[in-house]
Amino acid sequence: MNAVPGPGANRAELTVRGLIIGIVITLVFTAANVFFGLKAGLTFATSIPAAVISMAILRAMKNATIQENNIVQTVASAAGTLSSIIFVLPGLIIVGWWTGFPFWMSFGICAAGGILGVMYTIPLRRALVTDSDLPYPEGVACAEVLKVGSGEVVVASDSAAVEGGTAGLKAVVVGSVVSAVFYIVVQTKLFASDLAQYFRIGDRGAASGYDFSLSFALFAVGHLVGLWVGLAMLFGAIIGWGWAVPHFSLLHPATGDVADVAQGVWSHYVRFVGAGAIGVAAIWTLAKLVKPVVSGLTSAMAASRVRKAGKGDTLPRTEQDMPIGIVGLIVLICMLPIAYLLGHFSVISGLASHTALLVIGGVLFVLILSFLVSTVCGYMAGLIGSSNSPLSGIGILVVIIAALLLVAGLKSDLPADSGKALVAFALFVTSVVFAVAAIANNNLQDLKTGQLVDATPWRQQVALVIGVIAGAIVIPPVLDLLNKAYGFLGAPGVDPAHALPAPQAGLISALAQGVIQNNIDWSLIGIGALVGAGIIALDAILAATTKSVRLPPLAVGLGIYLPTSTTLMIVAGAIVGWYFDKRADRTPKAEATKQLGVLLASGLIVGESIIGVLVAAIVVFSGKPAPLALVGDGFGNAAVWIGSIAFVAVTFAMYRWIARLGRNS
Repeated sequence: MNAVPGPGANRAELTVRGLIIGIVITLVFTAANVFFGLKAGLTFATSIPAAVISMAILRAMKNATIQENNIVQTVASAAGTLSSIIFVLPGLIIVGWWTGFPFWMSFGICAAGGILGVMYTIPLRRALVTDSDLPYPEGVACAEVLKVGSGEVVVASDSAAVEGGTAGLKAVVVGSVVSAVFYIVVQTKLFASDLAQYFRIGDRGAASGYDFSLSFALFAVGHLVGLWVGLAMLFGAIIGWGWAVPHFSLLHPATGDVADVAQGVWSHYVRFVGAGAIGVAAIWTLAKLVKPVVSGLTSAMAASRVRKAGKGDTLPRTEQDMPIGIVGLIVLICMLPIAYLLGHFSVISGLASHTALLVIGGVLFVLILSFLVSTVCGYMAGLIGSSNSPLSGIGILVVIIAALLLVAGLKSDLPADSGKALVAFALFVTSVVFAVAAIANNNLQDLKTGQLVDATPWRQQVALVIGVIAGAIVIPPVLDLLNKAYGFLGAPGVDPAHALPAPQAGLISALAQGVIQNNIDWSLIGIGALVGAGIIALDAILAATTKSVRLPPLAVGLGIYLPTSTTLMIVAGAIVGWYFDKRADRTPKAEATKQLGVLLASGLIVGESIIGVLVAAIVVFSGKPAPLALVGDGFGNAAVWIGSIAFVAVTFAMYRWIARLGRNS
């Protein structure tokens, strides 16, 4: 059994081998996350599976420590964060401005924005981690996994000693294999990819429907985010498909296939209602964070004064951040490539006559707004986890503000045909801010994990910068690969039947076009804002009158504007995960069993996502939209039944197995 080194012990932490292992895991997980995010509209946090994989590798090496394992998962966590740039960057393809992803421009956005995000989380760490009671579900879970894998005894709430690094690795591997095999069978078309039905309601012909995607990755996301987030998304889906879709289909009647009608109404009307709800919830969150953020900045300055006085050694290891002076210098250095990118983009987009204004305004926009959105994202990641943090809602707010500023400051001085260039610039500057927010979304989870395993914050912050650069290298070619294989829904010349939905990129692009072309229906966003305000009030009432019942407003907003093919399976996973945990509470090793459930879910996400990228490569090189298909479309009805029954049976078998593994670990 390994003991945790004391505060003054010399132990391995930021090592070359740890960085190399972390970079390799980052490259794989980034590719998987890019594909999954474009398909499902959600990215997954990679810290836990990365920690398990690194434990398995480092156990075979000498002198490995829990802190070195933590550095590996810290580097790899950049995959779960920076890949969220896919919520904005494909918008430049969707609006027809780009036909591919220029490597150096895409890399520059991801790298400069990502490093800026690391710097912004340093003062935020004190406000949102050290001096906060936020739960950080994924950060705490990752710390527990690291402790178990290092051979420490973790005393569970039931006073049972939990050990089981081998069992945890089994859970991740089995989950990965099961989801990968199921996904491959779906690609053969022997199993359907979803269980969907659309229908008319009443005599007036209102449309609605539902769509359960037979995806173990989505199911696993539900397990990880928990019951109340899942039910909040269900509530949002009910608002969207129980009220909004039927309502707007009556206001805007259309003929044709009922599925096309329902999906069209949701895409053109209901998603904007969800955008309004998410925007209000994000603003509310920001307003609540002013005081703790100011306090965190004050603490960081105080720590800097201690170092300058030559007393840095008196600070606890877990309070040794990168010095605030160096943070400020790196922030300023990051602004140089950002300024160059903004200037270069303005020139090639035909806005050269206003380059100075666009560069100066753009840099100030990035500098100020990215700090504000980092605060919101960090808070929400701490509250409900990185996987369900409101990055999409943040992107919506940022692109609307950027577009409004461009309209107010430039549009009247430009030719009438410059609207498309302004839309492209709005998306471009939003993507930089979004890269910052994406990193801040998960970094605080990592820093919480580090706090719990006695890690050194500045070493983690260096590791995060390295992870950002590694992720920035792999994102552009993976995006290019997926664009050539499938394309993005709404892009010129793309087959909608095979295109990746890229729901957030499509919505954010539509908002930028609507604001700049002055054809956005603000009433829809207003309705969503009222819904969001009502949900905020309801959540406050629940918090004041119940012990655990909550209705996270941002999760409700996500439920409104994400397709039911995403939300309903997440809800199913949340309910099954809650039931599994309740059953585990009755067993002698409750905490061990729950941890194994988390690791199984992490494996389910990783397996499907990685195979998804490999299948995309096969599509590109084969030139066929369904290269693995063994049967034709005529097998569809049978595939729905077979796939649905197989999904339920495999789920039941996996959870029974993991429960037994927990009892025997």
